[in-house]
Amino acid sequence: MLKYLISVLTILFFNFSVFADQGISDKEIKIGMHTDISGPVSSFGKYSVEGVKMRMDEINENGGIHGRKLVLFAEDHQYQVPRAVQAANKLINKDKIFLMLASLGTPMNNAVFQMQEAKDIPNLFPLSSARSMTDPLHRLKFGALSSYYDQIRSGVKWAVEDQGKNKICVLYQDNDFGQETYDAVIDQLSSMNLALHEKATNKPADTDLTSQITKLKNADCDAVAMGTIVKDTIIGYAKAKQMGWDALFFGQVASFHPVIASQPGGITDGFYTFAQFDTPSKSSCSEEICNWIDKYESLFGNTPNIGSAYGYMYMDVTARALEIAGYNLTTESFITALESIKDYKIPFGESILSWGPDKHLGANDAFLFVVQDGKFIQVDDVMYTY
Repeated sequence: MLKYLISVLTILFFNFSVFADQGISDKEIKIGMHTDISGPVSSFGKYSVEGVKMRMDEINENGGIHGRKLVLFAEDHQYQVPRAVQAANKLINKDKIFLMLASLGTPMNNAVFQMQEAKDIPNLFPLSSARSMTDPLHRLKFGALSSYYDQIRSGVKWAVEDQGKNKICVLYQDNDFGQETYDAVIDQLSSMNLALHEKATNKPADTDLTSQITKLKNADCDAVAMGTIVKDTIIGYAKAKQMGWDALFFGQVASFHPVIASQPGGITDGFYTFAQFDTPSKSSCSEEICNWIDKYESLFGNTPNIGSAYGYMYMDVTARALEIAGYNLTTESFITALESIKDYKIPFGESILSWGPDKHLGANDAFLFVVQDGKFIQVDDVMYTY
């Protein structure tokens, strides 16, 4: 009788420990995303959802994770903070997700994190390279690739030391994301005993940057660091070209997108930016990546972009951590599992990602690209740092 009672109590304790955290049942693990599916940054957000779904479906077709299926809940915030807060509230309190994955936007992630923290929900690999995604260190925050801040500091150093520019200016979004670029410019110039020459700001949804570009041109800037994303990068750089202004413009990974490079008439040729890996392309893919592109196109009816690659890769890393955590899955066991990963080779580039209890950013590699003939071309094999 005693042995029987011990067995029953053991089973009850085991089941309680497995299902104590929300979003986990004996049949599924719930994963949430709040992202831009139909707004100004949908060229990242929509495709990243597809990338996550593609990898998730592959995993589920092979039996899931320890017998559990992965379930995706993706909400469209249209790159608006109030919508992101509303979306996160639904994901956390109605859908009851276990973790948040690849959610887009610096101000959006910052705005909803306190809500996640209250429910002990990890924030994994947001589509934001802001320092606030992993710094200061927090047990629930994990990033994968280098930060906007590091990339822009590298860009300022490159512009001054390699390109001979000394009138350094900045154009940046008037939000948390843009502030990261401004801070990087100021800090790097300060370390080189230089001062900022001029600055201008824009709103994410602005459709005309004439006044901002005119201000910087009239200040005689010879290099402009851009804290912009897709549409505002195109609008700002195209306006400078239309004005016949040939200053050096450079951005960060949020402005590394094929939509920018493929603008008609070569209007964005000569724009530089930093990124951690190239966009998967049939013009330069290995057999494995070419097959991945073909499969993606057959599933979604469109060509994958770098957002697709982010989504697929981040779901893959997450799945590896879920496997390591085992069947007795909790938030704590998942965090410990993710911190144990030391050798993750990204599918679309050369970086090796690793995490640990004191290291929640996977890697800090960045390469320099330039737009030529409708494509981003990697300038060299240098890993840029500051």
